[in-house]
Amino acid sequence: MIVGVDASNLRAGGGLTHLSGLLGAADPRAQGVSRVRVWGPGDTLARLAPRPWLSLERVPALDRGLARRVLWQRRALPDLSRGCAVLFAPGGTLPPGAVPAVTMCRNMLPFEPREAWRFGPSATFARLQLLRALQLRAFARADGVIFLTEYARRAVGALLQAPPRRSVTIPHGVDDSLRDLSRHTRDIQQCTLESPLRLLYVSVISPYKHQGAVARAVALLRAEGLPLAVDFVGPAHDEAVARAFRGTLLALDPSGQALRWRGELRGEPLRAAWAEAEAAVFASSCENMPNILVEAMSAGLPVACSDRGPMPEVLGDAGRYFNPEDAPSIARALRALAADAALRASLGQRARERAGAFSWRRCAEETFGFLARVAGADAREGAPCAASPAP
Repeated sequence: MIVGVDASNLRAGGGLTHLSGLLGAADPRAQGVSRVRVWGPGDTLARLAPRPWLSLERVPALDRGLARRVLWQRRALPDLSRGCAVLFAPGGTLPPGAVPAVTMCRNMLPFEPREAWRFGPSATFARLQLLRALQLRAFARADGVIFLTEYARRAVGALLQAPPRRSVTIPHGVDDSLRDLSRHTRDIQQCTLESPLRLLYVSVISPYKHQGAVARAVALLRAEGLPLAVDFVGPAHDEAVARAFRGTLLALDPSGQALRWRGELRGEPLRAAWAEAEAAVFASSCENMPNILVEAMSAGLPVACSDRGPMPEVLGDAGRYFNPEDAPSIARALRALAADAALRASLGQRARERAGAFSWRRCAEETFGFLARVAGADAREGAPCAASPAP
């Protein structure tokens, strides 16, 4: 059996991380898959490690902008995929065609209007509305849909006129390199304003991530004399958002000692940031699968966390929750963590244990198992599908 993968719109972020982790941990031959063909742009394919059963097929048109990518997906992909038993389109949209197809729900912003409207009447808001229409249509006609959390499965399912033909919940995995980080828990009396308890918030700078509210909460606590500091790590893709966030940090902490924005970190510098942190903050109000939250858990950090979306489903009782739009609520959660070293140690241990359920190997086994079931079910039901060529 041959599986085709449409990677035409996986260019960065969580989608590319998922595909890389999935294929890196997979042995699809255990599910009867002889070959996996991935069609994508050059930069995307360069991030995927070669495997004996993996064919990485660069499509030059996919390096040439959105219009060319959409045209390729609609016109060329249906013909290419006819040699496959099933087409996997993790980007959330599907081309027309008869091959059994599985897609994935990755982004909740298109399906939560209040969150989308945080971007105001903008090109981003218009794009999210278009994605909502395209993805709901894809979920309705797909032979299978993969959700990342039960929260997303319920929320998106409520928007469909009928349930997907088949669906499953398969969470992402997490980088194993964080699991072996050692932790030393300081009592708050050992901390000073010059050597504060260090918090870490890793995420793209965006209105629905509420970094400004976190900064205001830390400033409130420092004004009380509580020795806390927070590092914000992540890029800003919108210059206006970046300017506003810099202005907030400067107004609250002109010296830059307590509120630092370190920009985007990757690889060893990011691992070092996780290692240096003593607690994590995650203040997003809209997530499908909060990968960064799982990374914080895997690193063994106690987490002060947003109470929205799937966060309670993922973190469970291994953190302290807050309203991400309310700085005093965030401050209360941070104060509770800071004041109790034993609580921090206990929550960090529980978080690391819960993170053990999120592995790329499990994700790969369950994903290829679902793809094989969809392909087999459609074959039994008589769905038109060309025979796969020999590998």
